[in-house]
Amino acid sequence: MSTTPFRAAVVQAASDPAGGGASAAKAASLIAEAGAAGARLAVFPEAFIGGYPKGARFGAPIGLRFTEGREAYARYFAASVALDGPEIALVREAAGAAGMIVVIGVIERLGSTLYCTALIIDGERGTMAHHRKLMPTAAERLVWGFGDG
Repeated sequence: MSTTPFRAAVVQAASDPAGGGASAAKAASLIAEAGAAGARLAVFPEAFIGGYPKGARFGAPIGLRFTEGREAYARYFAASVALDGPEIALVREAAGAAGMIVVIGVIERLGSTLYCTALIIDGERGTMAHHRKLMPTAAERLVWGFGDG
């Protein structure tokens, strides 16, 4: 067992409300900052890229749907990212430049389903793993699909 110390960064920041691209750019900047401070591992919050829909109702009371809710969901869907998209590529590049491993939560878009996904990105090897939240809790089930175990 190695006893070599290393520095880890716990990123306590909010995603950018301007969308997935803006949040990815913010993540890249924070990764560079952590790397410059000597961190070899950076851990970001759940749903950092794509945003956590705290307080959102998406106009969906039981048995009803409202136009403003559909529009709000369309905006949320548009802020999500594909795992092979430019937003994740930007985070991979930042991890590579900083020489670190990054764990980051994203709202993954696959077809017409959104998932709350955690990515583990190695700066040297790219995306090492992704894990979809197995059981979205409570109202999260209105917007996120079930993970695949």
